[in-house]
Amino acid sequence: MKKLKRSGRLVDMTYYMLQHPHEVISLTYFAERYQSAKSSISEDLVIVKEIFEQEGYGTLLTIPGASGGVKFMPKVGKEEASQIVDEVIEQLAVADRILPGGYLYLMDLLGSPRFIRDVGRLFASVLAHKKIDAVMTVATKGIPLAYAVAEYLDVPVSIVRRDHRVTEGSMVSINYVSGSSKRIQTMTLARRSLAPGSRVFIVDDFMKAGGTIRGMMDLLEEFQAELVGIGVLVESEEVEERLVDEYMSITRLSDVNVKEKTIEVEAGNVLEKLVPIAEEELS
Repeated sequence: MKKLKRSGRLVDMTYYMLQHPHEVISLTYFAERYQSAKSSISEDLVIVKEIFEQEGYGTLLTIPGASGGVKFMPKVGKEEASQIVDEVIEQLAVADRILPGGYLYLMDLLGSPRFIRDVGRLFASVLAHKKIDAVMTVATKGIPLAYAVAEYLDVPVSIVRRDHRVTEGSMVSINYVSGSSKRIQTMTLARRSLAPGSRVFIVDDFMKAGGTIRGMMDLLEEFQAELVGIGVLVESEEVEERLVDEYMSITRLSDVNVKEKTIEVEAGNVLEKLVPIAEEELS
C-alpha cells in the first residue's frame, strides 16, 4: 500500500479493524502497511479508540508484550441494546406471525441482513469478555443468527443436522428427547466441524422447553467440548418444564392467543447480561 496521509490512514485503519474483530493486530503490521512510524500509529489508534467508544461501536484493547498489539472488541451500549430489543419486540408482535402450536413465523427476520446483524452484535457484545472458539446451532433456521454472532466474535460456526450428509464425512450422532413433543430424535455433527476441547456458544432462533438445545449440549460432551453460553432470539414462557437453566434471550414470548390472534412479547434477559468490558479480562 502506498504511503497515506493521516486522514487516509485513519479511514483505512478503522475499516480494517471493523473487518477483523477480536484479532490481535501488531503495531508493526500497521507501521509497514502505512509506511509510518509506530509512534504515529499509536497516536492514530488513540483517535480511533476515542471515536469507537464515543459512538458506541466498541473499544480497542492494547495487548502488551512482543506478540501484542491492538484488538477491536465490538460493543453495544445499554441504550442501543434497548433499541435493538424494542425493535425485535415490535417486529414479533404482529398477529399474522402466529403458526400452529404457538410458534411464530420468523424467516423474514432471520433473512434480513440488517436485523440479524444487530442481534448478532448484541450477543457478541455480551460475550466479549469470554474466550469462545466456535458458535454452534442446529439447521436450518438458526444458521443466519449463528453466522451473525460468529462474525463479530471472529470464530467458525458448527452446524448440527438432523440427517447424515455424505459430503461432511464422518459424523457423531446422538439421540435426544424433544422438549415439546417428547419424541426421540437424532442430531449429528461432522467430526471435523469441532475441535476437541473447544469452548462453544450455542445459539438458536426459538426455544420452548429447550430439548434441541439440550441435545446440542449432550453432543458437546461427545467432543469433550465446553459450553460457554446459550443464546436464543425468542423464548416461550408457555412450557411446563424447561430443560435448560442458564441462557440469555433477546425476547420472551409471554402469550400467544390463536383465537384472538394476539401476541404478547416482552424483553428477554439479555439486557441484564451486558457488562462493561474490563481490559484485564480480555487480554
